[in-house]
Amino acid sequence: MSTLAARTAEIRELPAGETHLAHRAMRALRTAFESEHEFVEHVDDVLRPSGYRMVGAFVLDQAPAVAVVGFRAGDSLAWGRYIYVDDLSTAPDARRQGHAGALLEWLFDEGRRLGCAQLHLDSGTGSERFAAHRLYFSHGLAIHSHHFARGL
Repeated sequence: MSTLAARTAEIRELPAGETHLAHRAMRALRTAFESEHEFVEHVDDVLRPSGYRMVGAFVLDQAPAVAVVGFRAGDSLAWGRYIYVDDLSTAPDARRQGHAGALLEWLFDEGRRLGCAQLHLDSGTGSERFAAHRLYFSHGLAIHSHHFARGL
């Protein structure tokens, strides 16, 4: 574990009932969820039933989480068994301290435990995402495809 990641005192899964501990960190990425209640309701009632899981990085037994990751395991013809990272976010005052990297390392271990062959995530291409891209590259992720989308 790196010196920076050692500052993450605990990484643990957040079950339903503890989702609110992720709101502060997740709000930095998912700004539409300003309301903690709406965030918790959406995660617990909509996302979790389809396999979404949430893990938080905590410092010195303090709540809320300083960084969080939301992900799901899946299977596809293209990727086989995989982990898909829906959300990876760190509270602004906790950035560049190794928390997101520690969460990625936790995900790599969890993916192997689940029999996954790959981990995937999508990231925006704007300059505000460049620090995130550096993090992904430094943890061995690479750009393998373009993601296309269209509003309906």
